[in-house]
Amino acid sequence: MSISTVSFDMNGTITQGRFVDLVWGEGVPSLYARSRGLPLDKAKEIVFQEYAEVGEQEADWYDIRYWFRRFDLGDDWRGLLMSFRDEVAPFPDAADVLAEMGKKYRLIVTSNASRDFTDIELAAAGLEGYFSHLFSCTSDFGEVKKTPEVYARVCEALSISPQEMAHVGDHPLFDYVAPRRLGIRAFHLDRSAISDGDFVVRNLREFMARVRYGDCQSDPGGVLA
Repeated sequence: MSISTVSFDMNGTITQGRFVDLVWGEGVPSLYARSRGLPLDKAKEIVFQEYAEVGEQEADWYDIRYWFRRFDLGDDWRGLLMSFRDEVAPFPDAADVLAEMGKKYRLIVTSNASRDFTDIELAAAGLEGYFSHLFSCTSDFGEVKKTPEVYARVCEALSISPQEMAHVGDHPLFDYVAPRRLGIRAFHLDRSAISDGDFVVRNLREFMARVRYGDCQSDPGGVLA
């Protein structure tokens, strides 16, 4: 079955991670420090302990609004995100690949990040116009990671079979193993060139070539070589 839809992970795939890292690692602690009259180092210690207490397996961990409530920081969470907007940086190959693939395929984003982040990132990177749909695990499905069930719900929302979708992302489990188990033709993007395997690509241009020339047959094992 031919590919009709191409799905991209976001952070680490089409956008670099500095924006997200700064919001959580500097922005929230700085607001906490000012609100409590604490040195920034002490505020970071407290905030990072709170992050760890909630943990990455909880949807709240990804929710900036939750942390504003928990730390009593007011309600201008969007202002915080916008203050780091200039730190959003797409990877150099992103725009050209999206423009080229968009001529033939429907392009979507499938991300773990909440829409509060992804909407601002895509707009700041100038990439939002390439995508027909954006799916957030946490905002749309109440899930913290991209499981096969999440990909199934994406396919259902688009009225396509898994075999009609290709996906690429930088996480070997959530962007490769999980969608492959559903039958999606997925690729692990490793820009560091550390990983190896038949379905590892080094950049988005290589991914585009693999999809364009049909070199993305199913991998029943669902594991990296």
